[in-house]
Amino acid sequence: MKALLIVSDGMGDRPNKKLGGKTPLQAAETPNLDYVAKIGCCGIMDTISPGIPPGSDTAHLAIFGYDPYEYYTGRGAFEALGVGIRIYPGDVAFRANFATFEEQENGLLVTDRRAGRKVPEGGKLAEKLNKYRLKTAKDVKFRFEHSVEHRGVLVLSGSGLSYKVSDTDPHETLQMVHECKPLDDSKEALKTAKIVNELNTAFHEILKNNPLNQERISRGEPPANGVLLRGAGILPKVTPLNQMYGVSCSCVAAAALYRGVAAAVGMKLFKAPGDTATYETDEESIARTVLDILPENDLVFIHFKPTDNASHDGNPELKAKMIEKLDNMVGKLVEGIDLENEHYIAVTADHTTPCSVQEHTGEPVPLVMAGPGVRTDQTTAFSEIDCQRGGLGRLRGKDIMPIIMDYLGKTRIFGS
Repeated sequence: MKALLIVSDGMGDRPNKKLGGKTPLQAAETPNLDYVAKIGCCGIMDTISPGIPPGSDTAHLAIFGYDPYEYYTGRGAFEALGVGIRIYPGDVAFRANFATFEEQENGLLVTDRRAGRKVPEGGKLAEKLNKYRLKTAKDVKFRFEHSVEHRGVLVLSGSGLSYKVSDTDPHETLQMVHECKPLDDSKEALKTAKIVNELNTAFHEILKNNPLNQERISRGEPPANGVLLRGAGILPKVTPLNQMYGVSCSCVAAAALYRGVAAAVGMKLFKAPGDTATYETDEESIARTVLDILPENDLVFIHFKPTDNASHDGNPELKAKMIEKLDNMVGKLVEGIDLENEHYIAVTADHTTPCSVQEHTGEPVPLVMAGPGVRTDQTTAFSEIDCQRGGLGRLRGKDIMPIIMDYLGKTRIFGS
């Protein structure tokens, strides 16, 4: 018995006037998701708890069965793992964005938090940043790694560091870059904050006159002349899924964060050749990769990113099209597995990201599970509204993995 767990990033939404009062999921043509709903059991899921907007990191921890209130130690280490950087005890990692800054008398104004989102020069810019040597703490080394689009990772390695420091990212445009501050009274947090503030200034000086940025400006593109840092973190101490349940499990994802969370809980990492984590993602390439590795795995986790991109861009029509891409991928997977006798499939989202808000909100997300022996309900369509009537009821994220493992026969009786 094997299982597929599909998470469509930010798929949950609210009714949208541009779609005639429907959510993008309701507006999209989703024959394959509807088929899974018809043969399976549906419900809605509060990834963290009702009314709490989940971060993508805490959401995935929860979906994998780990209570984020107990295990979460910041996002940065997951991002680092996801781009292939090994994290050692004592290391502190940050999620990073190439961004566009404008110099003001009182500091640096953020005019684009993502430097236009597409930064193909990111690898070469990172090489320039890595040549800098810290003056604040000469016993500390850093590594900056570009991942995809505007994203990157910063890792600090050395003695006396702490992840309890604030972000430099104001999380909004037309705001000043924040000073990094210690979040407790420890000397480690103070030291780390000083290092981050030094790097913030140094990175801007290195990037602002870089010829690659001058070329971006000449093409009418925003320069990637600064770096925003957030989500300082260290690796959490968790019992991996393979030890907890005795399963072999893998992840198929492109974006660093999701690969990192998966790696932290013991999954092997794979990437589909056509998965760009953008609107151009080849969803059929993802399906082929999953079906190729499924024979060697009990559980395969699949992350689908484009739905979230459209949410944050505030484009409900495009989000509906990305959901149709997801539906096509689900169709290819269903064609390649045996839902009557051998395989289970679960489809959900990590959080609701309404196009009207363009940020994560606290509404529950739709969920469906199908496979041999699953008790079907009366739901015949997959959407936020239809799934509310399903037999799974209203669950929390950390309930999902035990249910899947129970279907796979990997759980134990509680009591005697």
